[in-house]
Amino acid sequence: MDNCKYSQPFEEPLSLKTVDEEANRCLLCLDAPCSQDCPAGTDPAKFIRSVRFLNFMGAAETVRENNPLGAICARVCPTERYCQKGCSRSGIDRPIEIGKIQQFVTDYENAHGMKILKKSKANGKKVAIVGAGPAGLTAGATLVKLGYKAEIYEASEKAGGYLRYGIPEYRLSDEIVDSEIKRIEDVGVKIHLGVKVDQKKLDELKANYDAVVLALGSNKGKILPMFEKNAKVVTAVDFLAEIKAKKGAVKLPDQVLVIGGGDVAMDTVTTLKLLGVKQVSDVVYETFEEFKASKKELQGAQKLGVSILDGYIPEKVEGGIVSFKHRYKESRLSIAADLIILAVGQFTDLNGITDLTIEKGEGKDNGKIFLAGDIAHGEKTVVYAVRTGKEVAYKIDNFLEGK
Repeated sequence: MDNCKYSQPFEEPLSLKTVDEEANRCLLCLDAPCSQDCPAGTDPAKFIRSVRFLNFMGAAETVRENNPLGAICARVCPTERYCQKGCSRSGIDRPIEIGKIQQFVTDYENAHGMKILKKSKANGKKVAIVGAGPAGLTAGATLVKLGYKAEIYEASEKAGGYLRYGIPEYRLSDEIVDSEIKRIEDVGVKIHLGVKVDQKKLDELKANYDAVVLALGSNKGKILPMFEKNAKVVTAVDFLAEIKAKKGAVKLPDQVLVIGGGDVAMDTVTTLKLLGVKQVSDVVYETFEEFKASKKELQGAQKLGVSILDGYIPEKVEGGIVSFKHRYKESRLSIAADLIILAVGQFTDLNGITDLTIEKGEGKDNGKIFLAGDIAHGEKTVVYAVRTGKEVAYKIDNFLEGK
């Protein structure tokens, strides 16, 4: 398998010349819709204005002060759903390439060794965070900024959560993840690795900290009942984690079937093609009009030659042969594959924690337990995880300060 393509980004970053050209397309809107539509509150209107006047340091300060994971969001955020969707330039030709400008700015920050994140004077209170994914990392950085001591407990050997173990290398390298985490550690957030938090450990954290944040990701892939105990079936979550861990150095068959149509499915089919799989078929419940995945990711998969069949539901499976029927028309199909990958949703492994009312999105002990990330309400994207991480930090501050 060709693992070189797997780690190679699809698109070239902007140069000094092209970032200037792109920033100068900005209409400098008053009450800019791009900033209003950013879930993380990164304020693209402000940093683009700085770039337009060649103030790259000021642009970097805007990004980083608003978004501790600014370099990551620049690469993986589905901007067409958020900031670029609101871009006023769309009515003239095309939206500003906000993500690419943000990537240029954070690359500039890194190249010049800028240290923007700062911690405030300690207020004597401390918060435990369970989970070192994007929500937990953001919560930690924001709490330190507010004067709290923040400590993160992570079950895995490395921090990052889905950033580390799920998003393919061609979209997000470990080097970028490591750099972002180091910035957060350097500002004072302590990360304890290899610590599984069950109910007993949670009780201990509640006893020793002023507040506890559960920032648990959706780290387990769902399996439809008909596919259980099928030796040819794996979940997309497990597949992507293995590929990321092995840097694409895996042996794959020539015929692979993927079931699912979200962003995780697109990551999966694209990864398969980049690793040289000859025939990749993706059967999707939604029609193209209903498609959940990023249009950019969908188009990228199609350009690589992925066969995408929309509007179908699996009816029966026998070994590696799956039969489907269409949701709206009289149409059936059967596909044979050596490997079947399910990308039909994820769920959170609570590791035996019972002290929660998940349905309401809140803890039971009068506010001492807070939720962020996938376990909280909202979209399951990195940028929304950043948003919930910031929000939970300010809610904790209000709670502990009696506001």
